[in-house]
Amino acid sequence: MEIWKILKLFTRITSVFVVLAAALLLVLAIYIIKPSVFNQRKNLTDKEWVLRNIETDLPEGKAGQLIKYGYLLVSESPKWMGPMVKDSSLVYTGNNLACKNCHLENGTQAGSASWIGVTNRYPQFRGRENKIGTIEERVNGCMERSMNGRKLPTDSKQMEAIVAYMEWLSDGLPEAKESQYKGFAKLKIPDVAADLVTGKATYIKECQVCHGEKGQGIKLADSTKGYLYPPLWGKDSYNHGAGMHRVLTAAQFIKGNMPFGQATWDNPKLTDEEAYHVAAYINSFERPLKQNTEADFPDLKLKPVSTPYPPWDDNFSAEQHKYGPYQPIIEFYKEKYGITKNK
Repeated sequence: MEIWKILKLFTRITSVFVVLAAALLLVLAIYIIKPSVFNQRKNLTDKEWVLRNIETDLPEGKAGQLIKYGYLLVSESPKWMGPMVKDSSLVYTGNNLACKNCHLENGTQAGSASWIGVTNRYPQFRGRENKIGTIEERVNGCMERSMNGRKLPTDSKQMEAIVAYMEWLSDGLPEAKESQYKGFAKLKIPDVAADLVTGKATYIKECQVCHGEKGQGIKLADSTKGYLYPPLWGKDSYNHGAGMHRVLTAAQFIKGNMPFGQATWDNPKLTDEEAYHVAAYINSFERPLKQNTEADFPDLKLKPVSTPYPPWDDNFSAEQHKYGPYQPIIEFYKEKYGITKNK
């Protein structure tokens, strides 16, 4: 009888160890697949939350290394995944822009499509593809358009690192702060067509000192890392399928961020009209063409009104879609489909 009791006790102890071992293996597997899970901050208040510093706040080990790699990919894109990479198989961007040229301060500046909080909003519906899209698909949209390149494999180290960096920036973000970082500054759309002459005058006064007379930008001293101030048109800029090629999107970005270092999303320097006209001037020049843009927005009524390439679900001219006035187009979609558009 005593031997039976001992065996029964031994069986129970063994079962406990098996369960503990299985739990440990599960935790280890999660750490290997998604190490950022173990580097999360608790829910913080607005006062407690502070922006993380890439030099001092990285976790130790592989998690920190992955985040740092993601940071390098977005801050020095030409060097790590662009034309400056010696191994052609690792070249994914087609121009020498860095992701941070639009997502300012390495994706941390409010009003410049900041990445802070962005992973919390995915998956989400995307009209351009007419389906629920992942954050990885959103990154690849930029790769093919703003970066004029090709998609990163969704299971690649590069994609994993970029998303890990975004998640690290977003960790512990209070819900009340998320709206501050989301998207661009609001723009009151002028009721007139954009005027390229007026836009040129604003460009010369406010933009040319950094971006150049011909929009060529200024490269960094270490040119392998890209531009200090990016080119705004020409072969080394974003292609015609990029969101920034829409006048209204560009105007929102410009209003909240330009001139660089002088404007913020809540304290702009340019007026709505100035941002609007200069956005049109910038987008009046030639730039790379993206293939197959006719497949964008399968449901055409969801296409932004300032998308400058066809087809559209209306009879307004290509000229009006590119330069406005946009109010008649906005009113058309409101009356016919009940859709309120702002870009």
